[in-house]
Amino acid sequence: MSEQNKIEIYDTTLRDGAQAEGIAYTVSDKLKIVRLLDDLGIDYIELGWPGSNPKDDEIFQLIKNVELKNSTITAFGCTKKPLIPVEEDKVLEQLVLADTSVVTIFGKTWDFHVEHALNTTLEENLNMIKDSITYLISKGKKVFFDAEHFFDGYKNNKEYSLETIKTAFEAGASRIVLCDTNGGTLNNQIYNVVKEVKEFLPDAVVGVHVHNDGDLAIANSIAAVQSGATQIHGTINGYGERCGNANLCSVIPNLQIKLNYDVIGDNIEKLCSVSRQVAEIANRKASDYAPFVGRSAFAHKAGIHASGVIKSPETYEHLSPEKIGNTRRILVSDQAGTTTIKKKLENLKLNIDVKEDDIPVIIDKIKQLEWQGFTFENADASFEITILKALNQMPDYFSILGFRVIDDTIAPAEMNLNSEASVKIKISNDIIHTVSEGDGPVNALDMALRKALKEIYPVINNFKLDDFKVRILDGKEGTGARTRVHVETTDGFNRWDTVGVSSNITEAAYTALVDSILFGLLLNNAKPLNE
Repeated sequence: MSEQNKIEIYDTTLRDGAQAEGIAYTVSDKLKIVRLLDDLGIDYIELGWPGSNPKDDEIFQLIKNVELKNSTITAFGCTKKPLIPVEEDKVLEQLVLADTSVVTIFGKTWDFHVEHALNTTLEENLNMIKDSITYLISKGKKVFFDAEHFFDGYKNNKEYSLETIKTAFEAGASRIVLCDTNGGTLNNQIYNVVKEVKEFLPDAVVGVHVHNDGDLAIANSIAAVQSGATQIHGTINGYGERCGNANLCSVIPNLQIKLNYDVIGDNIEKLCSVSRQVAEIANRKASDYAPFVGRSAFAHKAGIHASGVIKSPETYEHLSPEKIGNTRRILVSDQAGTTTIKKKLENLKLNIDVKEDDIPVIIDKIKQLEWQGFTFENADASFEITILKALNQMPDYFSILGFRVIDDTIAPAEMNLNSEASVKIKISNDIIHTVSEGDGPVNALDMALRKALKEIYPVINNFKLDDFKVRILDGKEGTGARTRVHVETTDGFNRWDTVGVSSNITEAAYTALVDSILFGLLLNNAKPLNE
């Protein structure tokens, strides 16, 4: 590809993304994400705002000892305050001390903000932009100018907003980044304004920084590129304040795969992995339904769609999931047929010996269970255990003899309601009876099961419940309705899902928990004590 087709990616996951509700990165978290982004081939990584908090001050010191192969670190700040010399401005001083080769500063481009937020004149704002950029360049910095609220400013006072970016460009800004700060600009407006800016400043390198308040951040970023922008700002998974920023996990594949721009090259195969790892570091559950990188992005339920994909993937997929590091999944449901089951069996995690004559047995068992309310669409582990049991291949790790749960209803009001669970299991000729307390009946059962098994099967100590969901199957039955419980478990390397169904929510949870432990033992090749 020619250099003209190169699109720069400017990642602000660690600054704008950290402003998302519920996200608080540690210094260690930031360093981990920097390494992931660098390995992905991101051009610029905005590390934070130096001087704004001790955490950002520490990360700018530590990053000096991190060797990066693809990315350039940038520091973020703003133009100087009104009517003071640049040499006395604390923000600019901290940007210089951050010791990065590139700094990004935002300045006001909307006359309304200049007069009502900065409480200064339009002329002084132009001086602030010019003086700040000139000063930073004199200190050896490459400066990117974020034209804050540019699209709103353009609508309100076109001449002044254009004058602000002209001032920044003539002062020496290397990138003029047009910001849709409030996130409400429409697709065609982004396209037309960026095109006019390119005509107004034909020698400027123009970028965009858009927010997602109108649910158009991805489309607006792509429209900006199509009208001449060559730098796109965004975050992994679209994290950001309010409704978030442009989601790079969708922007990048659309630009590179669909529009043939040079973005991150072969590293795009790492996109799915980076998305999920960043979600894990941010302590946010990755969206199953995220385009491109979600677990369900290439999931097909039994029926016409699944049959078509099995024969020829392009029938119901807009691109090959392998291109961005995702995988195709064929879901099992009560519509399952022989072809679907066979395809599903090709991707089993466990080594199960399935013969042609076994297929009808498996289909019959699946349909029986789904009639009862089980669903295996997102419970692959329970699906594999069901096959093993149906084919009499399930190893005899332990037998459940019974369980009991007692809730303490006389606890003081200021204390959490406590639960006690006892389980009785049989391993070989030994009967083990354990009791444990927990925060609620499910937690107490989980603790009692682990207590009974962990000395015999130590690998259980690595198992951690990652997610727990409860679904009422038929609300018309009221409190006696059948309940489906879904459990997600990890051992630090693998992740698996199990399901349980019962009119007794505790029994449904217990079924899912037992399947979770059994699958984990199988996955880790634990040897049954009974053998």
